[in-house]
Amino acid sequence: MGDSVASVTSSANVAGPARTIEVDFALVGHQESWRTAADVIARLRGPEHAPLPDDEIPDILPWIPPRPVCHVDVGSPIGAKARGLYIDSFIPPDRLEAVYTHDNLARVRAAAACAIKAGAKIVSLGGFSSILIEGNLDLLKMDLLKTEQLPEKHATVFTTGNTLTVAFIVQAIRKMCALQGRNIRKSTLLIVGATGDVGSGCARCLAPVVKRVLLSARNLERLRKLAAELEASGVQVEIAKDLQRFSAEADLVICAASLPSPSLLLGRVAPHALICDAGYPKNLSPSAEMPGATVFFGGLGQITGGLQFAPDFRGVLNRHPFPDVVHGCLLEGMALALERRFEPFSRGRGSITPDRVEEIETVAARHGIHLAPLYNADGPVEDAPHCRTECSRA
Repeated sequence: MGDSVASVTSSANVAGPARTIEVDFALVGHQESWRTAADVIARLRGPEHAPLPDDEIPDILPWIPPRPVCHVDVGSPIGAKARGLYIDSFIPPDRLEAVYTHDNLARVRAAAACAIKAGAKIVSLGGFSSILIEGNLDLLKMDLLKTEQLPEKHATVFTTGNTLTVAFIVQAIRKMCALQGRNIRKSTLLIVGATGDVGSGCARCLAPVVKRVLLSARNLERLRKLAAELEASGVQVEIAKDLQRFSAEADLVICAASLPSPSLLLGRVAPHALICDAGYPKNLSPSAEMPGATVFFGGLGQITGGLQFAPDFRGVLNRHPFPDVVHGCLLEGMALALERRFEPFSRGRGSITPDRVEEIETVAARHGIHLAPLYNADGPVEDAPHCRTECSRA
């Protein structure tokens, strides 16, 4: 196993060049499945090494330290360019539960330290990387200064990237309603994971334009607080920890819960429901049965001005059926770098407002970053007959 780990940590080394090449942004992420993790390891080892057996990957991956994987170059239709790094925290896909929080936080800190040492001006945190430190970006930086050998006056800032994620979820909901001829103002919206940063942001943006809002989350106190906030603006809101109570009543569903694996069972849902799975990892369980419902993945954007990886990780890091599609949380850092706005745009739970969403949408659109074509596990959704698809997962 030692040789296998050594081949990953020494091959395709981009940490050296990062010190001499200006780095505008860094993207911190992790893989959501063992298949994608195996592909990343194989690409790092290089073609001179045979792929590792699948049953060895779970034993090897936890020993790989967070490290830069590749350079990322992004362009804009108006001529702006930015260079970044993708840094993988190598959090094992089966260790996202709360019991592993301490170890995973250590990995995120180490990945963040890599970004600072590389001189990145802004860092976007993807997937559970942002969830683990949600609302504690300043504490993260203070902790890094204490535990890592970093310059105290470094200029690196961090963003969770959640505001642009919310923007793309909201755009996708509106687009699907338009495609199916739905009147969004007559719809009942259910948000699962409503008290998280993404869920609450979606609630603030969509509550004023739907008929009724149903909020579901594990923390009842936070649910009541969010409901009171929305009700103060005249929105009809109901809350419940029991998801089964709501699922059959919703026309629109946004799944934005922080789950360690695809395990969400909505229960009985309306056959005409539009369901946006915006989780990373995905929220909906492979065994979820929702005949007739239209399911699509949310929070994704597409870069139209050019995206390149060096070494080439195309199709490995952005494994989507359409070219140059990236999660919104990572795209936020890219968009801000192209705009030369190196600031902590998304700082943590509760700060996403419609005005902030509109602001980052404008920045992204100016640089050719738009809502990605809609799809689910079966493929494109927009081209399906009547934009309808059975809810099934591979």
